Amino acid sequence: MATITEIKPQAVTLSNDEILRYSRHLIMPEVGMEGQLKLKAAKVMCIGAGGLGSPLALYLGAAGIGTLGIVDFDVVDYTNLQRQIIHTTADVGRKKLDSAADKLHAINPFINVRKFEERLDSSNALKLFREFDIIADGTDNFPTRYLVNDASVITGKPNVYGSIFRFEGQASVFATKDGPCYRCLYPEPPPPGLVPSCAEGGVLGILPGLVGVIQATEVIKLILGKGDPLIGRLLLIDALGMKFRELKLRKNPDCPACGKNPTIKKLIDYEEFCGIRGEEQAVAVTSSDIQVEELKRRLDAGEDIYVLDVREPHEYQICNIGGHLIPLGDLPKRVNELDSSQEIVAHCRSGARSAKAVDFLRQAGFRKVHNLTGGILAWADRIDPKMPKY
Repeated sequence: MATITEIKPQAVTLSNDEILRYSRHLIMPEVGMEGQLKLKAAKVMCIGAGGLGSPLALYLGAAGIGTLGIVDFDVVDYTNLQRQIIHTTADVGRKKLDSAADKLHAINPFINVRKFEERLDSSNALKLFREFDIIADGTDNFPTRYLVNDASVITGKPNVYGSIFRFEGQASVFATKDGPCYRCLYPEPPPPGLVPSCAEGGVLGILPGLVGVIQATEVIKLILGKGDPLIGRLLLIDALGMKFRELKLRKNPDCPACGKNPTIKKLIDYEEFCGIRGEEQAVAVTSSDIQVEELKRRLDAGEDIYVLDVREPHEYQICNIGGHLIPLGDLPKRVNELDSSQEIVAHCRSGARSAKAVDFLRQAGFRKVHNLTGGILAWADRIDPKMPKY
């Protein structure tokens, strides 16, 4: 295959220390001196320094990618440490960019790490992408995935894609000249709330490492111009069964982004495109929120309030405030267990699922129903600091 990125390493050289460092690459005919110089000349942008971004950045940095850009605006917290291996316990509270850059320079002082402490959006994506050869997408939400895809197509940069959820992962290479893009596979985003986030649904801590290493491998293959990259192929990973399946993908000639007559010529409002804002507005209008302090006061006063916990049983075992457990998915078939004349306060981990429960109950005729703002997390923060958070 041809070198997709057309990286020209003529002005790049390796020092004696770098030759020793990369010696296991240099003795491989598929890499050699020419390939290692291409890696050093390459500029790769990693979107995110989290679960996927950690193995991506670590292995690309160790492999000798000359310039590694990272976009992130988050800070390290304890829940990250189960899977985001570029960060350590000592980094909790630090900016992820600073934590990641320190580890990368410790692994390989010869690389250039460029930090972009900003939220990737329609105002900056094109400018940032034009400075790099390949985009590696380590995001975990649909608005940013569509943004990365469209910006990659417009700027002509390959998009090395990965996604993870619970025990399952996906990987592919989108937005090349002859291959499909993300919109060819997913023309429209799923309805808001249909696919839970990793924060709500969980993820096996090892899975990001597995998928992130696959992404890093694809990046290096694209730079070297070797092997068969995942262009026109979607790799499906089932970690629980340790099975890999492959779906063939075709470029959609009618795709609005990469088709024969594309209609997406500029970046749009991706939050609105994915229905996020509309969903938030609907929740704000249709649900009556109650703060954790008010609920605690009323429970202590002995008021007759039915506390409805709509989380899953395994979450209830982690921590609970003594509510009645009816998981959100079971609510339609168990709604007859509730008394519509009684005041109900629904809660979940953070307030998102319970807001949906409140909306459902109101449509079912319940009037005295409230959503606990912030859920169990807010209760742990402001009422019971000894309660474990997850």
